[in-house]
Amino acid sequence: VQLQASGGGLVQPGGSLTLSCTTSGFNYYHIGWFRQAPGKEREGVSCINYRGHEAYTSDSARGRFTISRDSGKNTVSLQMNNLKPEDTAIYYCATRANRVISSRRCDPSVYGSWGQGTLVTVSS
Repeated sequence: VQLQASGGGLVQPGGSLTLSCTTSGFNYYHIGWFRQAPGKEREGVSCINYRGHEAYTSDSARGRFTISRDSGKNTVSLQMNNLKPEDTAIYYCATRANRVISSRRCDPSVYGSWGQGTLVTVSS
């Protein structure tokens, strides 16, 4: 599966952005958004399965970020509201071909196909 992420940019604290990930097909079970801030490890932000189920959202994103899937457009989006400076990072979308145990469904180490990343900067 090839992935193309887009939608990053510069936004003020409290603002919103929507990231989009377009896939070349449906050859995956899990798909998700991950981020990596300077000097930090890559972390899972929000993930779902190919049906839009088994959703996971990290504690830091819960209540502010929403993941959704548009099967007709081969797109998975991440709506990000009330952005904070600590959300600044490169955001990646990725897929995993096979189902993984629930506790690891948004663990970046189990995902094999990655997009190129899109930079989100939250700053005044």
